[in-house]
Amino acid sequence: MDNEFVFDLLHKAVKHGEEIGASFIEARMDNLKLTTINLTNEIITESSTRERRGIGIVAYVEDSIGYSFTPVLTPEAIKETTKRAAKIAKASAFLSKDKETFDERDAIKDIAERKIIKHPADVEFDEKLDMLKRSINAIKEQIEPTSTTAMYGELFGDKYFVNSEGSEIYWNPLIIDLRAIATKKVEGYNARGSDGVGTSEGLEFYEKEKYTPESFGANAGKYCKQQGTAISAPAGKSAALIGPRLGGVLAHESFGHLSESDFVMSGMSPIADRIGAVLGSEHASIYDTGLTEHGGLWLPYDDSGIPADETVILEKGVLVGYLHNRVSAKRMNTKPTGNSRAITFNFDPIPRMKNTYFGAGDLTEEEALEMMGDGIYAIGTSGGQADMDGSFLFKCSRGYLVEKGEITKTIKDAALTGNILDFIQHIQGATKNIEMFTGYFGGCGKGGQYPLPVGMGGPILYADEVMVGGEK
Repeated sequence: MDNEFVFDLLHKAVKHGEEIGASFIEARMDNLKLTTINLTNEIITESSTRERRGIGIVAYVEDSIGYSFTPVLTPEAIKETTKRAAKIAKASAFLSKDKETFDERDAIKDIAERKIIKHPADVEFDEKLDMLKRSINAIKEQIEPTSTTAMYGELFGDKYFVNSEGSEIYWNPLIIDLRAIATKKVEGYNARGSDGVGTSEGLEFYEKEKYTPESFGANAGKYCKQQGTAISAPAGKSAALIGPRLGGVLAHESFGHLSESDFVMSGMSPIADRIGAVLGSEHASIYDTGLTEHGGLWLPYDDSGIPADETVILEKGVLVGYLHNRVSAKRMNTKPTGNSRAITFNFDPIPRMKNTYFGAGDLTEEEALEMMGDGIYAIGTSGGQADMDGSFLFKCSRGYLVEKGEITKTIKDAALTGNILDFIQHIQGATKNIEMFTGYFGGCGKGGQYPLPVGMGGPILYADEVMVGGEK
């Protein structure tokens, strides 16, 4: 779209909002395209493209907030949407005792445009479909599967932001994602293996040896074959290595949500009012950032025009900070952290995570295995749940038994359970290397907004004790 045209519309919203009595206006536009391709048992079961295009207006009136949106990009529609947001704010002011003030900030004018070598918009459908076919062929070279699935998804486009401070920001989000899944019935048991990853890079990412469609397919087939001969996981307390994917889920689901400022201010979070408290071991650090050198989600700004810089949540076991929008930062006498996010223009921004991950240590994978000696190596997760008291249960999608520092057998039916505040006290080390992931498929859910793209990951963690659900 024409940037000048969009910014002109957004500035009109700001001007009109101020004319009708709003003390502050934020106006943003999403212009996004989403494409999904699903190849199941070598049949295209989905090939769809959707667009998300519209404008959202946040209005502050009498220290209360109103939100409204429109998919119609005309001056008249923008004017009416702004008026509606202001009316909602005014009604909220009458009903609410809380005053939604925020700190004043300097205007930001920026074009945060990431250069992409092989943008998906420039690649034909047939080439994307061919990647899925190649991954399925690679599965078949490993096993004779009962079923196969290969999926590709992409999200890209433009985001614009303007506010009453004079900020004017543009950036071009991008996520691509490629997955391969194999299943095989083995004596009444459905063995399953999968591999794949999402990134904010261009399609050249899937030309790297580790991330080719062939590599994903071969791994999915290999992991499926391993599950066919796996033993049940031993139940009870165990030492464990936690891979970057499962560790990232723990950082996000079990700790990250506890640090979101709306949960903190409401008193729902068990880490509320505990800044400076020692919660974990000296080997436990957790960060949240929009820009990471390790991959994951590229997010230069949040949906309130705040730079999505790195936020230290937990540093060497000590609780350092929370994840803020402008309102919560003012209330808690700190700075906003770039965590005001919305899934689409249809929703108002709320405190949400960016890339959440455990910090690195100084071990190699081999040293971590040797340090643990006996235990389990939990590589990934196939789902689970986490509650606001910090308790969690995550199923392990791929895991191994470790004996005397050596990986010996594949395990199945493993589930890690516990409480994150207990778990981080048992972290005794982490590897030097960090892996970060994002995704088109799935995402974070909160406040009726799902799925919001996020990133997560980290190093391999060594915990000297975790509860494993399996067979006695």
